[in-house]
Formats: sequence, structure tokens, C-alpha cells
Amino acid sequence: MTMKSMLMVGVLALSTLSVASAKTYEITLSSPSKVGKTQLAPGAYKLKVDGNKATFVSVDTSKEVVSTTVKVDTGDKKYDVTAIDSSKQGETEQINSIELGGSKTKLEFGGDL
Repeated sequence: MTMKSMLMVGVLALSTLSVASAKTYEITLSSPSKVGKTQLAPGAYKLKVDGNKATFVSVDTSKEVVSTTVKVDTGDKKYDVTAIDSSKQGETEQINSIELGGSKTKLEFGGDL
């Protein structure tokens, strides 16, 4: 194996590690919801979590809808299912937190993001 080939393998391995660190979860919103000040339409989203950054991507359009900073809490036991805690504000649900099923992770969203 030449030095150039070994270097390429190393670069690929490092890029795979950085991509693998972000986790993706699928969520479905049944009613209009807000993350911070950003309105989300009802529908399916991929929620990408990378450290303290959460990004909502529309499944229908594959476009990023909102990316925000979250507080990441680690619980004592794994959550069985992904659950969204929200509060009703008029006709819209304000997302306060999301428990990520299959993990011990809970994301907390601030109201003014």
C-alpha cells in the first residue's frame, strides 16, 4: 500500500467518525408547533442531534427548517419511545423538551431561541 493510499484511508476513517457522532431521530408533529420562535408545520421531521445542536429537517422536502442550541440532559434509564413535551399557546404547541427513545437523552428547548 502506498503512502498516498494510506493517507486516503485515514481521511475516510476520520470523516466517517465525524458523521457518526451526529444522531438522527424521526419525529412526527400532528399539529402546528414551535421550536423557539420558528413555526413547524404538521408532518414528519428528522431531528439531527450533534452535541448541543438540534436540527429539524423536513422529510418531505429534505430541507433544514430550523437549527437551534439545546440543553442536553442524561437520565438514569433509557427512554422507551421518543416523546415530545409541549404546551399549548393559542393554536400552536410550543415544544419544551424531547425525550429520545432508545437513549438516556432529553433535549430541552428554550422559549426565545
